[in-house]
Amino acid sequence: MIARLYGIATVIACVLSASSSFAQDQNHHYGLRYDLSLIPAEDRADVAITLDERAKGKIWSLRFRVDPERHKSLNGDGSLQVDGDHVTWNPPEAGGRLTFQVSVSNRRGNGAFDARMTEDWAIFRGDDLFPAAHTQEREDSEADTTLHVKLPDGWSLATPYQEIADETYEVDHAHRRFERPIGWMAAGRLGVRRERIAGVRVIVAGPHNQGVRRLDMIALLNWNLPRLRRLVPDMPKRVLIVSAGDPMWRGGLSGPNSLYVHAGRPLLSENGSSTLVHELVHVATGIKGEKGGDWIVEGIAEYYSLKLMWRSGTLTDNRYKASFRRLEKWAQQAAGRLDADASRGPVTARAVGIMRKLDHEIHKKTKQQKSLDDVVRLMVAAGKKVNTENFRQSVVEVMGQEAESLSDAQLGLDTSGE
Repeated sequence: MIARLYGIATVIACVLSASSSFAQDQNHHYGLRYDLSLIPAEDRADVAITLDERAKGKIWSLRFRVDPERHKSLNGDGSLQVDGDHVTWNPPEAGGRLTFQVSVSNRRGNGAFDARMTEDWAIFRGDDLFPAAHTQEREDSEADTTLHVKLPDGWSLATPYQEIADETYEVDHAHRRFERPIGWMAAGRLGVRRERIAGVRVIVAGPHNQGVRRLDMIALLNWNLPRLRRLVPDMPKRVLIVSAGDPMWRGGLSGPNSLYVHAGRPLLSENGSSTLVHELVHVATGIKGEKGGDWIVEGIAEYYSLKLMWRSGTLTDNRYKASFRRLEKWAQQAAGRLDADASRGPVTARAVGIMRKLDHEIHKKTKQQKSLDDVVRLMVAAGKKVNTENFRQSVVEVMGQEAESLSDAQLGLDTSGE
């Protein structure tokens, strides 16, 4: 009987201890609210950032970098200083509110839009509307972040985030204490298709009458996303794809848990490539490049866009091999160093050739036990920006020796003959 009472007391003590720890942990949290109102008649978004009263003693200062051409009419409780493209906000001790307006539409140099708002729809990146902030805060503090939207009548919103109430979304990024809504978003009179593929919630959204092939995209992902999930088991469990036609930019761009692809881009080109799968590899791996590392990021994305489609049977052996022959020919135009600031066209084609040689080398030197897949998983797990040197180190960790495919001569880094 005594032993039984002792056991019950122990359980109670454990429950109380856990409750106390949970309460103590929650004491370090504060509320961070983003409000977004879209005003299509003025091609404008009204934004508010609100810290609740729990922020007292946890966060003192926020420093934003803004685009003065797009971010205007800044006002805030407490102290607000605007110095060119830098804004410093010192909110009141018990929280406060910062408001500003953002021009949504944005043209590239070629005249095409990479963000656009019309009277019927809008496509944009949260990164551009909600600027990043450097904060002065307690190291153990953490924001509970939500996004609240106000839309014109008849509009809906597609975001990379889970809707937890009407027009309210939970913003949760692992390893970030101060979060903001980022990634691609679409709003307006949208056509939306949703599917769960290989455990990933896929949402394809685009305005009506824009030629967006939603079900075709879903079909292509049905074939290839399971293969990508095997390569990157920890890829995002929710992915948003947004699309529209001209005058949007005629390409593809990835973002956190999301991507944009122009409605006119073929899902599978005559040369065997796929913009959609290429950008999806970017989303799945999340690999970013340091200066001089873009050839690695783009080379991996294009190499695996082909390899995944070959593994799934989307590409036949002959088409797969023909794609590499085309890239080899294109790569001949990319002389010099691979570690340029940006990898495009012939440089990416050459980088794909390096990845293919490296994959074969790893297979051979590990007696078919390892491949480039293992290097990619290692880099994804590390979560660090890549450059040529740490890429080489990852290969050594997998293969047990340096790769001939990544020698200075192969990468155009050998300047001894100059």
